[in-house]
Amino acid sequence: MKNIIIRTFSLVLLLTLFTRCDEGFDELNTNQVFPTSIDPSFVMNDAIRRSSIPTSIFVFELAIVQQVVTPNGVSLAGANFNQDNRNRGGIWQNHYLNVMKSIIDVMDKTQNDESMHNLYQMARIWRAYTGMVITDTFGDVPYFGAGQAFLEGLTTPEYDQQQDIYTDILTELDEASAALDANRPMVNEVLYSGNIDQWKRLGYSLLLRAAMRLTEVDPATAQEYTARAFAGGVMQSNDDNAAIRHTDLYRSPIGNWLNGSEANNYFLVSAFVDYLQQNNDPRLESIAVRYIGAENGAQQTPDRADTDPSVQIGMPMGFDNTTITPVAEELGLASFYDFSQLDRTRLGGQTASSFLVTYGQTQLLLAEAAVRGWVEGDAATYYTNGIRAHMEQMASYDAASAIEDAAIDAYIVSQPLEAGREMELISTQYWVATFLNGPETFANFRRTGYPVLAPNPYPGSEIDGDFILRLTYPDTEYAVNSGNLNTAVGRQGPDVLDTPVWWDVD
Repeated sequence: MKNIIIRTFSLVLLLTLFTRCDEGFDELNTNQVFPTSIDPSFVMNDAIRRSSIPTSIFVFELAIVQQVVTPNGVSLAGANFNQDNRNRGGIWQNHYLNVMKSIIDVMDKTQNDESMHNLYQMARIWRAYTGMVITDTFGDVPYFGAGQAFLEGLTTPEYDQQQDIYTDILTELDEASAALDANRPMVNEVLYSGNIDQWKRLGYSLLLRAAMRLTEVDPATAQEYTARAFAGGVMQSNDDNAAIRHTDLYRSPIGNWLNGSEANNYFLVSAFVDYLQQNNDPRLESIAVRYIGAENGAQQTPDRADTDPSVQIGMPMGFDNTTITPVAEELGLASFYDFSQLDRTRLGGQTASSFLVTYGQTQLLLAEAAVRGWVEGDAATYYTNGIRAHMEQMASYDAASAIEDAAIDAYIVSQPLEAGREMELISTQYWVATFLNGPETFANFRRTGYPVLAPNPYPGSEIDGDFILRLTYPDTEYAVNSGNLNTAVGRQGPDVLDTPVWWDVD
């Protein structure tokens, strides 16, 4: 009897303990500080932050337009040798897989929330900008189905035709810019601190850029949307520049690249240095440095650094790290490390800003539009405004790159917009004004054919034509989305470096 009582008591005690342990079980096993949702404005800011120009521009875009080049190969091989390099990552990894995905998520979370009306319109503008960078780089790409893997379970999106992508980009920029409303709730964002007027000017400046991309393939549409952008109101000063501001806590990808493993590998191209030098362009002193007498990378020390424009010597295209040596010797240089470089303490610094869309670029596009008769105003005034704005922008990279007003004035006087040469002069200035914005420089070079550059003469070239016209799809796409990719290739043309994109016509 005693044993029965003890066993009964033990069973009751165990049941009581189990019951008490179960009380509050859900609360005990729930992380009270782990977020279950993220404010869309935080996601938007992260997408903007990730939009800094990627380091892959040194492998392709900057060498294609003959501004910066390396004589070294292996992982750095690309436009320096007119060879493919599908393992570069770059725009596809950064803008398609990361930025676009985040922007689509922001749009999904805000499109039906009136309190987030302005954030939704900003996201539409940034999606259009991102889509333009991606399609200009590759041609046909997944655009309408991008970023839908989590939202819709769409893991293998179709590749959309560039013409359809541009139709949507123009519509989105036009509508979203007009829909921004300063009377709606403010947005906490990192680009303009919620300033609606500046976001409008960004949207319409991007609309102008997108419209002008179509000048050769669809001039009627280009003219229509150029007029809409002009009427809407584009950037008014350098204060409106869309730039990613870097700090010691969030450093420039380009700055890290140039101040890290690639510090001694990249050089300014002779075509770029010669153009600036021959025209007494004060921007050369803001951009370039030469380590006089350096026989190797270790000798590129501050005591050898010289930013005097008169001593700068650009590296010619068409050589590797063996064949460039006799060229350097013939020029009287100690080695190829003695060629001029982008100054990695200023424009190539770790806290230097990444300029995506600028007032200077916008003014130069208006100059071209005015020459075509598509907008009101004097083309020569837009032209000089664009040059001045970019020269004044130098100070925003680093105080040591600032250009004095007198030097700016003297240069502008020496560079009038000559009748009959307007397209060449405007587009060549755009080449300079988009320096370090590789995707945009590459796109405008293909569209206009300016500046006139000699083809890269490297003997191991893999292209049939004179210049690389697009970048090829990454190997990862062949692994995960080959069916849709192959459909795009069949429609657009071979997946090679010299297949033109839709808007790139002769």
